[in-house]
Amino acid sequence: MTTTVTLAGIDSPVPTGLLVGGQWRAASSGATFDVLDPADGSLIAQVADGTTEDVTAAVDAASAALPGFAATAPRQRSEMLRRAFQILTDRAEEFARLMSLENGKALPDAKAELTYAAEFFRWFAEEAVRIDGDYRVAPAGGTRTVVTHQPVGVCLLVTPWNFPAAMLTRKLGPALAAGCTSVVKPAEDTPLTALLLAQVLAEAGVPDGVVNVVPTMNAKDVVATAMADDRVRKISFTGSTEVGKILLRQAADQVLVSSMELGGNAPFLVCADADLDAAVDGAMLAKMRNGGEACTAANRFYVESPVAAQFADKLAQRMAAMTTGRGTDEGVTLGPLVNEETVAKVDRIVTDTVGAGARVLTGGTRPEGPGFFYPPTVLVDVPVGSAALTEETFGPVAPITTFDGDEQALELANATPFGLVAYVYTGDLARGLRLAEALESGMVGINRGVVSDPAAPFGGVKQSGLGREGGHEGIGEYLTTKYVSFPL
Repeated sequence: MTTTVTLAGIDSPVPTGLLVGGQWRAASSGATFDVLDPADGSLIAQVADGTTEDVTAAVDAASAALPGFAATAPRQRSEMLRRAFQILTDRAEEFARLMSLENGKALPDAKAELTYAAEFFRWFAEEAVRIDGDYRVAPAGGTRTVVTHQPVGVCLLVTPWNFPAAMLTRKLGPALAAGCTSVVKPAEDTPLTALLLAQVLAEAGVPDGVVNVVPTMNAKDVVATAMADDRVRKISFTGSTEVGKILLRQAADQVLVSSMELGGNAPFLVCADADLDAAVDGAMLAKMRNGGEACTAANRFYVESPVAAQFADKLAQRMAAMTTGRGTDEGVTLGPLVNEETVAKVDRIVTDTVGAGARVLTGGTRPEGPGFFYPPTVLVDVPVGSAALTEETFGPVAPITTFDGDEQALELANATPFGLVAYVYTGDLARGLRLAEALESGMVGINRGVVSDPAAPFGGVKQSGLGREGGHEGIGEYLTTKYVSFPL
């Protein structure tokens, strides 16, 4: 197979092979898999289908590169990341179009993602030179304690399809800053962005073997093979809770350091004292960013009874005014969902919820024709316990139900095994802070519909995951603590 493909709107050839030890190559089996355009199901590219032998070769390369890379000066690693940030920024349009093409998201969403993704490289370029340590006098005297932090080792990074650039830079940024080497397994729906990003890192001066990429359709066996290799010391995974639980069980066999960013079921609370126009603006961001295909997407809307009808009408008007179409087309604000499985799930959830008694204000019917489209949808009178309130929809659907008072709001919001993010809109900051403290989630947005920030610790509680990405905490996930004692 050829290891690049030329795509319309993309300035340079996009890699389609495996990246192992700095070399682009075909899969050991010679097999490839198809990457499809979600707008019409047509073929975009054929990508090397990595095998268990290929991932072992990638671990070989990462392990061989580890001692040298771990020994590089922090400033040297910092400059690599800074150069990568600049390259991504300079090529923002190209990356945005590629993400829109293989993921389906509207171009404005893709551009926003690229900006967010690049910022992880800039943030961790700064964190690379601030890895701290400690020097202490032992309480009993006579000895000194030195505490240092060292790279954890070879990391396996498994990324999802919904944010193919940002979910990778959020992992690679701290890994590179800490001095770790990596094997990346991108999602099979969106591997091209990861492959092009790896090429950027090489241009930025990241040494051969430090970042290796193995796309595959056989994720189960490829990931299991890497995790069973005792040279791999960390797994970082973003994806479903169901898969995360399987990986945690596998991680136990090698006692791997594990970071898990898993599913969500985010509540969006609108209090009667809120600025409703601001709440609708926030709802559009929290719900429709990336077409609803985000773990941070508002999944359940709880609106205080006196303002529920007014909020629902305003939101339905905004949702109905969105322009649906191919993500790269001018003026489109909602592209297709990523694949048939995703759009079928959204359609089922809406159908089941309407069957349980909910009423459709806008949308609610899957259109005919090619592509994986679903219209912006607002449901009201949604029964507690219905599919739209209990399942993570991952699509452009806003189910609305009511609450009376903070106690009921918290009871409804916390009635889920997930706890990634929650949103609160209120005109009373003290009330917002009380609700934020009582909400069982790792992140809370008060009067704002976006919480993601490279400078803040991203992560959840309960079955939404373990560990944090971003912020000062993010690099700690890729470091191990060493204590040295000596007499003096």
